[in-house]
Amino acid sequence: MQEIDRVEIRLLFESDISAAMKLKEAAGWNQTENDWRRLLTLEPNGCFGAILEGRLIGTTTTTTYANELAWIGMVLVDPEHRGRGVATRLMKTAMDYLGGKVATIKLDATAQGESLYEKFGFKIESLVERWSRLSQSTPPATRSTTLGDDVRREILELDEQAFLGDRSKLIGLLIDDAIISPVLARRSDGKLSGFALARRGTRANYVGPIVTTEVAEIENLLDQTLDQIGDRNIYLDFSHECGARTSILSDREFVKERDLIRMSAGTSSKKTSPLVVTIAGPEVG
Repeated sequence: MQEIDRVEIRLLFESDISAAMKLKEAAGWNQTENDWRRLLTLEPNGCFGAILEGRLIGTTTTTTYANELAWIGMVLVDPEHRGRGVATRLMKTAMDYLGGKVATIKLDATAQGESLYEKFGFKIESLVERWSRLSQSTPPATRSTTLGDDVRREILELDEQAFLGDRSKLIGLLIDDAIISPVLARRSDGKLSGFALARRGTRANYVGPIVTTEVAEIENLLDQTLDQIGDRNIYLDFSHECGARTSILSDREFVKERDLIRMSAGTSSKKTSPLVVTIAGPEVG
């Protein structure tokens, strides 16, 4: 019997997080235990683990945004078991789960994963770039302040406009988990025109999403965010669709690390909105 025939695919549970973190660390990714918990909270019936002889050897997660869009993320396989069909089994399970639930499914692929996703009908939509700014010091994280209900509502409404889908539950959780006070930009009439969030990661603090209706506000949103984070390691994933030049990052001592390939499958895919400057995370869009 081949190894893949002995692999069980089942739901992922909070008790699996410790083992899932080991898979994440082997891949060199930045997610925290809290990121895993958030994914399980958002889609408890759509996160899956591959089990071999009682051990977690692979994962994948799904996140649905109303009945229009879903995201696949955290496709991880233990290095010792790669190339044996585990990721294919996990992807098939995720796709079966999402079948009939949404019109469009998206993901942010590494170069190594692109060929796998093409087998499931995913096509390249756009490019996202991982940029980093590394520091030698790690001062304590700044605590975020509590937002009023009206401001929170403004952020959720602007994000839905920018993301072209309702991910209010996700953004609400990211606001609650923020390590800084959300940065806001307003027009002369007082209407919210942009916001930026940041949260903790295992390797670096993660800036995203940054959303704005005004390209001229991008640098201001970024600078205010960086001022709050201070001299610490920072990652962000920059969307090429936003219309800004990457020089705004290099001018602030960020260095490009790698490309992420945004891919989509389904009947009515809408391309990533130019209002999204940095994404909320490769695992959630």
